[in-house]
Amino acid sequence: MDEKSIRAYAEILREMDLTALEVGADGTVRLERTPAALVQTAPVGSLPLSAPHIPAASGVVDEAVANNSTSSQCEPQGEIITSPMIGMFYVAPAENADPFVAVGDTVAPGDVLCIIEAMKLMNEITAEVSGEIAEILVPNGAVVEFGQPLFRLA
Repeated sequence: MDEKSIRAYAEILREMDLTALEVGADGTVRLERTPAALVQTAPVGSLPLSAPHIPAASGVVDEAVANNSTSSQCEPQGEIITSPMIGMFYVAPAENADPFVAVGDTVAPGDVLCIIEAMKLMNEITAEVSGEIAEILVPNGAVVEFGQPLFRLA
């Protein structure tokens, strides 16, 4: 890899507030961004939050990753619902079932928002406040950390 490419990747790291960048021998690029709270308190061996693989040849950052970085730069409006535990995040009770909530749905205290699987136990996560689902911040099947934002209510 030449110096110009390294400098370009370093600029992407800075612009998107990323914590790691890995370039594979086959030209694939893996970007990683770990929230500041996890960087300071994450135990050794914990699973990092990762951005999707982005081909190096394209020179274009995936739009979803770019949108995620811009939304994290702005202070989110509304109530943030965070994960009460570490585990796997699921939006529906079964693989082919309808999700518990979708963007635009109105929720009330006690409504089930998602399931977090921890140690083979399925834990229903419920709303503690009323509001409209403005954003689902985690993809289905992702590993979530304690305190990680899951939903934003408007």
